[in-house]
Amino acid sequence: MIEEPRASRRIEITMRKPWFALYGFVRPTLVIAGRTQPVQWGLGTWRVPADEAVSFGAFLFNRLWRFGQAELVLEPEHPPAIEYRAPVLPFVRGRMRAVTEIG
Repeated sequence: MIEEPRASRRIEITMRKPWFALYGFVRPTLVIAGRTQPVQWGLGTWRVPADEAVSFGAFLFNRLWRFGQAELVLEPEHPPAIEYRAPVLPFVRGRMRAVTEIG
């Protein structure tokens, strides 16, 4: 039995690190629908289902603890761009929001 391919859409995610932070050599981890993926700072794209809400999260890990957690549920009617801003201090939350344009 052959399954019909699901409709999908591309989401742009910008991972922003502060120009001055009290931590170094830390890379973000992205969580999409419960699956974690190590990512780089900057712009990336991911495919997600077009007809359902998808949960996104991000955190930073420095071999001792997790910090900078942020979550967002992106509905199908939301713009296809997300921005994550890492915190300056290694013990506070990050920020994640849907944006209308990247830049």
